[in-house]
Amino acid sequence: MLETIKKYCNSLTCYSRYKTREVYIGDIPLGGNNPIRIQSMATTDTMNTLATVEQSIRMIEAGCEYVRITAPSLNEAQNLKNIKDELKRRGYKTPLIADIHFTPNAAELAARIVEKVRVNPGNYVDKKKFQTIEYTNDEYTAELERIRERFTPLVKICKEYGTAMRIGTNHGSLSDRIMSRYGDTPLGMVESALEFLRICEDLNYYNIVLSMKASNPQVMVQAYRLLIQKMEEEGMNYPLHIGVTEAGDGEDGRIKSAVGIGTLLEDGIGDTIRVSLTEEPEYEAPVAIALAERYKGRENHEPIVEIDETPKDPFVYERRDTFEIAGIGGHTVPKVFTDFSKEEIVDYDELKKVGYNYDAATDKWKMTDQACDLIYLGMKELSFDAPNNLKVVYDYNKWLTLEDKTKSFPFFSTIEHYNNSTIKSFVLNFVEIPLAEIFSEQFDKIKNDERAVFVLTTKNKHGMAEQRRAFFELMIRNIKNPVIVKRVYEKILEDELRICSATDFGSLLIDGFGDGVWLTAKSDSVTFDKGLINRMLFGILQAARTRISKTEYIACPSCGRTLFDLVDVTNKIRKRTEHLKGVKIAIMGCIVNGPGEMADADYGYVGAGPGKITLYRGKEIVKRSINSDNALNELIGLIKEDGVWIENGEN
Repeated sequence: MLETIKKYCNSLTCYSRYKTREVYIGDIPLGGNNPIRIQSMATTDTMNTLATVEQSIRMIEAGCEYVRITAPSLNEAQNLKNIKDELKRRGYKTPLIADIHFTPNAAELAARIVEKVRVNPGNYVDKKKFQTIEYTNDEYTAELERIRERFTPLVKICKEYGTAMRIGTNHGSLSDRIMSRYGDTPLGMVESALEFLRICEDLNYYNIVLSMKASNPQVMVQAYRLLIQKMEEEGMNYPLHIGVTEAGDGEDGRIKSAVGIGTLLEDGIGDTIRVSLTEEPEYEAPVAIALAERYKGRENHEPIVEIDETPKDPFVYERRDTFEIAGIGGHTVPKVFTDFSKEEIVDYDELKKVGYNYDAATDKWKMTDQACDLIYLGMKELSFDAPNNLKVVYDYNKWLTLEDKTKSFPFFSTIEHYNNSTIKSFVLNFVEIPLAEIFSEQFDKIKNDERAVFVLTTKNKHGMAEQRRAFFELMIRNIKNPVIVKRVYEKILEDELRICSATDFGSLLIDGFGDGVWLTAKSDSVTFDKGLINRMLFGILQAARTRISKTEYIACPSCGRTLFDLVDVTNKIRKRTEHLKGVKIAIMGCIVNGPGEMADADYGYVGAGPGKITLYRGKEIVKRSINSDNALNELIGLIKEDGVWIENGEN
């Protein structure tokens, strides 16, 4: 059934920034017609003035336009003045943001010193004891009045001093009261922020930024979209701070951030970006800058067929309904396509890069958990039999020359070629289809052909939106062929490729679009290793929560509250557990978001005090305040106790 588009962006086909009100943070305005602003957060002890100043300078020189610093108590809030004064003495006037959890008195002090304060409505005044409490309407209203009374002083101080405020909801720290009424949902995240926002508006205070962060990109995207719809309904247009929280480190952290942040940027959503990596904060800014740079001049793209109605609810994940063809589509996981058509030689070593290891002694193939599902050879031919699990695809003209056509499948570059060919695979055929072809007469002859998998391509600068428009059309017309999403990138370097592909594929996968991914990259100065591209694609599928192929680490980016060396501990945990396919382990430096993010993890390793760790199974504490020296062994013991552990090297 079609429904009018639920308003969360200006257009699903024509790129433009979603217009929000302008909010001044010091001398650097946010929202309105201003560019997307870049920020990060210090990881130093806020009481260490020199270390915080020097790290802040590194962040600023890396491109940060705002610097956030934690203020967990009055002492840290007071020391923000020393940090600010020293930065000014060194010639830096970058606005500072105080990050507040649990402590209204620290927020009220910080608001008199820095340009912006961030409060978390889940734990600023509200309760978070992970209790299931049933609230009557009267009790719920009474709680709101209690919040209003405790929150009002901060709002008045911000008004008096011209201080901006971010009301920043975290999926992992929704209050018991919100959880009781809305559950652990995007709607609960939105309502948590709106309750505080309505108090601000009642007090005629509007210098506000909003955020809806989660470690799960699907939840994060749905929450921001829903927030915009709710603001539209109430006549609000506050600027948005966007980010995926606890994204992790390295390639996985960058991919996960790009999937979530990029999905919103594609629709013109977002006024400031913070990429949360478990690394030094100056490494976050270049990733955020690269994400924002993609959209400069994006509005000059080729026109895309407009749409006034959509078959897709943008606030709920639901995979597009398709029939299955030879293990592609239906209820199967999205497949990974690897392109070997330009390789001079395709030998055993090349297949090893994409997850297939040949043992000559036993004449057997061994697959890794990230073995690709299909390889495209174009006009080339393998000189040996392919592994049974690997589908080999040739250009149609090459496929015709093969003596045994049952062991491989043809690729047709046009619908017309497919329709006019008398010889086809009786099992599986791949047909390239750009958006324009879906509206052609030729397409009517192939739709719902149960031997045809579509390969959806685009050359549009606004390619994700064009490919999404194709999926909309397929759904509107009840066409259920599986679709492989293909993207070709030219004159691109590795870091840019990682961000662009994660954004373009991830934006579709998060909405349930795509039964496979196919990435081709070209560069004048770099030859992209097939193993790198294969690993990226599996990383994107995992970040979008559509195919789990490895252990997932939900690791916070560290801050002054952190009670241990996050990078070191994360690496140690990864070294011992990275073979546990599909297990999610959260590594949190402190209690602020730790227990809440356990909702999206199987196990949690959370700082409980100096030298002390608390272990969680989901949201439940299993072992409290154990010595950090033995905490990793205790974590592994817990995993073994649950029967989840396998020895490294086992299949």
